[in-house]
Amino acid sequence: MNLVGLLLELKPLMMDPEASFDRIVELLEHNQGLAEYEVARFYVARAWKDAIESRVRSPDARERLRAARLIPLLLDRTSAARLLRRLVKDPDTRVSASARAAVRKLGLADVSPPDSREEPPSHPHPWAIGGWNPTGWSYGLFPETSKAVRKRPPPVTEALPPLRTREDVAKLLGLGTADLDALMRPGAESGSSYVEFEVPKRSGGVRRLSAPRPKLKAAQRALLEQVLARMPSHPAAHGFVPGRSTVTNAQPHVGATVVVRVDLEDFFPSVHFRRVKGLFEAHGYGEEVATALAGLTTYRAKLPDGTVAWPGVLPQGAPTSPAIANLVCRRMDARLAALAAKVGATYTRYADDLSFSFRQPPERLGRFFWWVNAILQQEGFAENGPKRRVMRQGGRQRVTGLTVNERVSIPRDERRRFKAILANCRKHGVDSQARGRPDFRRWLEGYAAYVRMVHPELGETWQREVKELLAT
Repeated sequence: MNLVGLLLELKPLMMDPEASFDRIVELLEHNQGLAEYEVARFYVARAWKDAIESRVRSPDARERLRAARLIPLLLDRTSAARLLRRLVKDPDTRVSASARAAVRKLGLADVSPPDSREEPPSHPHPWAIGGWNPTGWSYGLFPETSKAVRKRPPPVTEALPPLRTREDVAKLLGLGTADLDALMRPGAESGSSYVEFEVPKRSGGVRRLSAPRPKLKAAQRALLEQVLARMPSHPAAHGFVPGRSTVTNAQPHVGATVVVRVDLEDFFPSVHFRRVKGLFEAHGYGEEVATALAGLTTYRAKLPDGTVAWPGVLPQGAPTSPAIANLVCRRMDARLAALAAKVGATYTRYADDLSFSFRQPPERLGRFFWWVNAILQQEGFAENGPKRRVMRQGGRQRVTGLTVNERVSIPRDERRRFKAILANCRKHGVDSQARGRPDFRRWLEGYAAYVRMVHPELGETWQREVKELLAT
């Protein structure tokens, strides 16, 4: 087939490219040898470039697999490499295998930190395992094979409950053995253990939460208190850790010349069943127990056609998710803290919010970001690029909502706004200031308590005022 014949066959198919997906891919795959193939690629890419990126982020593994097949056919090498880095770590093994095949097909030779579990190659080439090439993107996907790798001891923890069977897990959580399978049912309809709902994001749009129903929630709280609380997170982690807070997360960055904030994309959904199971196995539990614990703490959504998404992921709304995410991130935190120390910076993390601060202006900030992104990719995460912030000393430097230019402080405009709300409440009544806030009275109490955590004297004064207002 020549170029004209290919374009004539593609034209009617492109009227409804979604319905004609398989045929379009077949035509492109069979005609890549054409000298003018780039013309056909550009013709199809116009309609699908944005759709490919949305497919890469789809919860449906079938859509991500389609994206992996399309990327080498439609995208330039730079765009393809950016998306394939993510898909190489896809939790679905078919998608990750297809992504690795696409990397080989395109002959990508991007520089990447090597898979350190392997010895450096004696004869470096673009696909030498252990070299500074895209084979490093697969770090963590496969068992350690190098003879040079020593067996690492299990993480140091407090004494964990001795669990050897599913019956032991059920007994620990106050359940019957038959309850375990019932609590792991997928979806959020009647009979399952989760409910789904949406909440608005501060930045716009909505966030979909999956919250456990009371029985599963009680089991997860027991698991949190009796198992997860005994596993230590990294010292750089401050979110959802007893004794740490947004204040302790911000304090190390006070007085810095430059503060950098990096946000992780799809933080909880990036931690899937296999990673959670591996976490429990790394702490000494056998496969049977680790599988049960991972099943109780991950959520499998049902897609619109009834297909169950697999593997399950950490649900946003479960009491165990923050603790598990912190534990899964322990190696990432250690690597980022070491990177920060090497360049004279300080690193902290609050959930998906990563903060770095420099006492002296960094000389090669772009190279530093390259290393951060490379480590994130190897650890199974991706940066949310639009949310990256570089804050210099001349402007307001904020870490987890608090200013850190000279001391940890709630921004002045926010304090003034709350002070005005209290004044208006005294003048016009509490309910007059609700302005769409649900449970406004609890919001007043909560914000005053938050102020007290950051500014003890001012917060104590405002807590008294709120108490007086709510008593009237």
